[in-house]
This record gives sequence, structure tokens and C-alpha cells, in this order.
Amino acid sequence: MLLKDINNLLHLVHIYAEGCKHNKKQFCENQRNQRETNTYSMTYSNYIIPLSLVATILFSCDKSNGKADGYGNFEATEITVSAENNGKLMQFDVNEGDQLTKDQFIGYIDTIPLALKREQLFISKDIISSKSKGVLSQINVLNAKLKTAQTNKTRSENLIKDNAGTQKQLDDVQGEIEVIKNQIRSVEIQNAPVVNELKSIDIQLKQIDDQIDKSKIVNPINGTVLTKYSEPGEITSFGRPLYKIANLGSMQLRVYISETQLANINIGQEVTIKIDDADTMKAYKGIISWIASEAEFTPKIIQTKEERVALVYAVKVDVTNDGSLKIGMPAELWFYNSNTN
Repeated sequence: MLLKDINNLLHLVHIYAEGCKHNKKQFCENQRNQRETNTYSMTYSNYIIPLSLVATILFSCDKSNGKADGYGNFEATEITVSAENNGKLMQFDVNEGDQLTKDQFIGYIDTIPLALKREQLFISKDIISSKSKGVLSQINVLNAKLKTAQTNKTRSENLIKDNAGTQKQLDDVQGEIEVIKNQIRSVEIQNAPVVNELKSIDIQLKQIDDQIDKSKIVNPINGTVLTKYSEPGEITSFGRPLYKIANLGSMQLRVYISETQLANINIGQEVTIKIDDADTMKAYKGIISWIASEAEFTPKIIQTKEERVALVYAVKVDVTNDGSLKIGMPAELWFYNSNTN
């Protein structure tokens, strides 16, 4: 009898392995029904350990073929790259599906009008500067006179100390200094419009340099081009979308769980994500990265009306993409770890 018992036990283990491998709950149910009708019986006193093992197998089969803890769809952070200038799209080396790197140069908008305006501003600056040279030379002459007058003032003060000079001489020199200072201020006031105009031109030149720099189209992140909105030769404008890109190397699964399930999860917790893969399920490791702080009604993508009226919490799970995961693809969330493939 012992040999027969062992054979029956091995048969049950084989049934469990086959049923869980194909993830078919009905398979396990049928096998349990078959075992219930089997005329073979085992006594509790002699076969307590085999019976416990069989119970564990049946429980595991039920659990691994049960209902997932959550359902959702994969998403990725998408960035729309737009034109930062107006003009003709002279070069645009982008196609949908291209893998781009951060700071990669992929094209530029026509900069000829900006370059011509920049040259015109330089000419205007030279003309204004030439007009101000005469004024600047006057200021230089007056500064030289001021320096001489201040030297004479010092000499007069020393002569008075030695009783070799008069107060009138010192007053005359002080008066001369004040006259020269007033002349310098007058020339500077006359030159103020010229100085301000030069400052204005410098600001305009910086703005044009910035516009020319922004005419270059530089990719902002590492990722895959999802959508292309423009073609070379088209006239674009500030803010017009050129292409959409996303980093598909790391995907986020957005799922919705009930309030009672919140106690089972934490940010940073490792979970199992499953997707359909032919006749079986493919499993991925996921990390919970975000849990909503407020409840919401289940989104309309949920099929049944009864589930849509329930309050749920959104959860995001980060999953490393091996190339099989796509934006919008449905998936299952399991809180327990599983190696089901």
C-alpha cells in the first residue's frame, strides 16, 4: 500500500505542475473533482504528512490561478518637442521609431533673417560709437585739466602753511576745479543718449544670438521617437510641435486598487507584473513608485458598470522594459512574487 500511496502523491504533484504551468484554473478544478471520486482512501494516522503536502499543493494551485490584485495599462513620460523660433525648417533628421540621445543635434530653422539683422545692428553700433568719440575726447581733456587744478590746489595750501601764499590764490584754484567738474557733467549729460543707445543695441544683439541658438533643434532626452509632426522645408512657428519622444526603457504601469488593498502596499515595494504571452503569462519585476493620496471613481476603461462606480486609488509601478512592453498594453498586478513565465 505504501508504494501505491507514493505513486498517487507523485501523480498529484505532476498534476499541480502541469496545471500551474499553463495557468488554467479549470484544469486544477477538474483534477480535484476526479480525486474526490477516487475510491482510494488514506488513513489519518498513517498518512498525515502526505495529506498535508497534498493540501498545500491544492492551496498553491488555487492561489497562483486566482484573480490578480490589480489591472491597468502601461504608460511612459512623453515629451513634445516644439519649435522655439519662426522660419523654414532647413534640416530635420527625425523619423518615427528613431532612437535619439540627449543633446543630439537633429536639425535647424533658417537663421538668415536673424544673421542679417545682427549685421545691421553691428553697423549701427559702429556709427553711434564714432559719433561719441568726439564727446569722449572732450571728457579726456577736461579730466586732464581737473588733475592739474587739483595739483595747484595742493601747492596753494602748502604755500599758505608756509606764509608764502594768500587765501585768494587758493580760492581761485578751488573755483577753477568746480568749473571743470561742471563742464565734465555737462558733456556726460549730452553723451547720455548715445550711451543708452549703445546699451540698447547690445541688448538686441544678445537677443538675436539667443534666437539663433534656439533655431537649432536639440533632442532633450534619451528615448524613442513616437510621432513626427513636421517635415524639412515646411514653415514652422514658435511653439509648433515638431515630434514626440519618450524613454521606453522604463515603463510605468498605472493600476487601480481598492481601499482595503492599500494596507498591503508601500512605495518601493517589489511586486509582480504579468502580461499575455501566447498561451501563457510573462512575468516582470516591478517597483511601486507612487500611490495616489485621494480616491477616485474607477476610469471608464474598466468594462463593467459595477466596477466603474467603485472608489479606487491609482498606483504607478516602474517596470524595466525588455522591448516587449508597449504604451497602452494591458497588464496584471500581483502583490506576491511569482516566477510564472
